[in-house]
Amino acid sequence: MSATTDARDLPGDARDLPGASQNLPGELRLGPVRVDTPVVLAPMAGVTNAAYRRLCREQGALGAGPSAGTPGLYVCEMITSRGVVERDETTHAMLAFDPMETVRSVQLYGTDPVYMGKAAEILCAEYGVTHVDLNFGCPVPKVTRKGGGGALPWKRRLFGEIVTAAVKAGEQYGVPVTVKTRKGIDDDHLTYLDAGRIAQESGAVAIALHGRTVSQAYSGTADWDAIAALAAHVDLPVLGNGDIWEAEDALRMVRETGAAGVVVGRGCLGRPWLFRDLAAAFAGEPARENGASRRALPRLGEVTAMMRRHAELLCEYMGEERGCKELRKHIAWYLKGFRAGGELRNSLALVISLDSLDELLSRLDPDEPFPVAELGKPRGRQGSPRRVVLPQGWLNDTDGTDRLEREETAEASGG
Repeated sequence: MSATTDARDLPGDARDLPGASQNLPGELRLGPVRVDTPVVLAPMAGVTNAAYRRLCREQGALGAGPSAGTPGLYVCEMITSRGVVERDETTHAMLAFDPMETVRSVQLYGTDPVYMGKAAEILCAEYGVTHVDLNFGCPVPKVTRKGGGGALPWKRRLFGEIVTAAVKAGEQYGVPVTVKTRKGIDDDHLTYLDAGRIAQESGAVAIALHGRTVSQAYSGTADWDAIAALAAHVDLPVLGNGDIWEAEDALRMVRETGAAGVVVGRGCLGRPWLFRDLAAAFAGEPARENGASRRALPRLGEVTAMMRRHAELLCEYMGEERGCKELRKHIAWYLKGFRAGGELRNSLALVISLDSLDELLSRLDPDEPFPVAELGKPRGRQGSPRRVVLPQGWLNDTDGTDRLEREETAEASGG
């Protein structure tokens, strides 16, 4: 089942019929947390800070309409259990939430059940977190070499103990715990079906599956058949992740796999309005057929307004100098496919103030249409398959409780 598609290649019932919401999930339930639009923003290091989460949430609310209570779930950057427990300053700074964030969602990473349980309790008790997601999908070598991220589910018993510890901590505060994982370490060491069963037995309320192995990282195409297999294997809600570039991809994923919702990562880079499209699509709005649709493609003027709003929010949280520097990494994503010249792009990539940003953005043609050739194409990092770096002897058994590799305090990634 190929996951990469152009929206224009989709059958009509998935693309533009008013009844497109038929047989689609109307909401996502994570224990006591109700999400009106079954869409989750994946945690991404250096991207999903409080400013970007607010920007995406604002767009989701526009797409869902004024009656929506929680238009999507927007997850904080991944943090480490050790960083939380040991009161690391960088970790504390990452745990910043917008006043409008009624659901505070955090992804937690770690390899030690004791630390993970303590960290989950601190997040609930001291930070008012209302949803904890456990990362078992990160493919970054500095994480997997410690047996963490996507490597950890190979150790079934250790995996279960970590989930159980976090669930018990969350139960004291009525906070649900979910799990995110990958298919496995590689095609010869698949873990996702066992991980789903163990997560369910350990009290997790949902599991998200990125349809790639750790060795794939972000290369190739996501295996949606694996998502379907997991959804049939467990009673938990399964969230599908991988190759959702357009709202139509999300509709197709849930229809083809039986997923309860979707997790969106790289597809929203430079395109926070994707959450407007997703909310409208799940609500049954027609696709991009006319300018009045909430899913109309943005012209460059709307894109520059989004960039300006993003910069404003970053500066609000970080101060103007740092906020503008943080925006720089997003410039190429926002302008992908547009005709902005190299000199202007370079100047934007060095922006140091809101005034200079305004002056540079004013040079762009606000009426330039969206580059439709970019629809359905991968965004962000892709790379190529690689050998997974693991602790010595990691694959020799599937227990793991007798050897805990201590993670670094400030690991940061996603998965």
